[in-house]
Amino acid sequence: MSVPATALEPGATIGILGSGQLGRMLALAAAQLGFKCHIFAPDRDSPAFDVVRETTRAAYGDEQALADFAENVDVVTYEFENIPAETAAFLAPRVPVLPDPKVLATTQDRVAEKDFITGLGIGTAPYAALATSAELSAALDRIGRPAVLKTRRFGYDGKGQAAIAKDTAAETAWQEVGAQPSILEAFVRFDREVSVVAARSADGTVECFDLTENEHHDHILKVSRVPAAVSDSTAREALRIAETIAHRFDYVGVLAVEMFVLRDGTLLVNEIAPRVHNSGHWTLDGASVSQFEQHIRAVAGWPLAKPIRKGRVEMINLIGHEVEGYRKWLTVPGAAVHLYGKAAIRPGRKMGHVTRVFAD
Repeated sequence: MSVPATALEPGATIGILGSGQLGRMLALAAAQLGFKCHIFAPDRDSPAFDVVRETTRAAYGDEQALADFAENVDVVTYEFENIPAETAAFLAPRVPVLPDPKVLATTQDRVAEKDFITGLGIGTAPYAALATSAELSAALDRIGRPAVLKTRRFGYDGKGQAAIAKDTAAETAWQEVGAQPSILEAFVRFDREVSVVAARSADGTVECFDLTENEHHDHILKVSRVPAAVSDSTAREALRIAETIAHRFDYVGVLAVEMFVLRDGTLLVNEIAPRVHNSGHWTLDGASVSQFEQHIRAVAGWPLAKPIRKGRVEMINLIGHEVEGYRKWLTVPGAAVHLYGKAAIRPGRKMGHVTRVFAD
């Protein structure tokens, strides 16, 4: 793993691959600590470009642009997991890249990710890798219905998925995900969905934010609530799982581990996000340190902060045209409005969020 030889000094430049709202909030956190940021992305107009001094607009496969980028930054990180692993691998010999590109490669492949998790003795839904319609039919015979078919790569917010009910034809589901290498997962009858946002530094220190309970609408996160309505023992186990994953990855930065809580309190890991995460946005206003600052601290070689929750917290995503009603939140006591500066409003697009902090 390549890490800075010494902690970065204020004024150093952090390179960020990706230019969405997560990159924007990372850059804002970096500026608060005295760092500069340089965004690399192919997009013409993106939220992160508005808040940094330096940008490179080029394809992730443009090796000359990447080489120039590496020469002008002190460390590189990324804001979302669909950055090509090849891009991170190209940069790694030239400049420290955190988290390690090997982590990116593992989490980009749902089968490799599930194999990694189960290899740690951590539970997941039953699953099977497949590459043909015939293999899907055979997997359904073993795993049963209902089930969920997902592409192995490049899926988020419900994209690249097909639900398979009792009467769904295997071929129909196979075509729905594009007839490409996929993973079949048994449908989990869970009580609630939760996530742990954790930070790990290069010296092995791990700091976890409180367990967060998440509510999804149409496969998109709508509301996060902290603390999650689970027993203390379940919350402790969730944090232990996240710490175990962070240590085994030799991770540097912030990651999120999404889990299902079964009725008996059992936890099953759904997926790992090797980055700051939507379910951690509440930390901007509801904790003594945000997930974004923790990530910047980690990749810069600075000590992590000890997160202290300020009360009961609720984060509400403003999705699509909901953002047009942002004014109603401006006078709500305890509410903070965050708008991402996206020019085009589209259904299902995250346009901003609101955080509400209540006394415990």
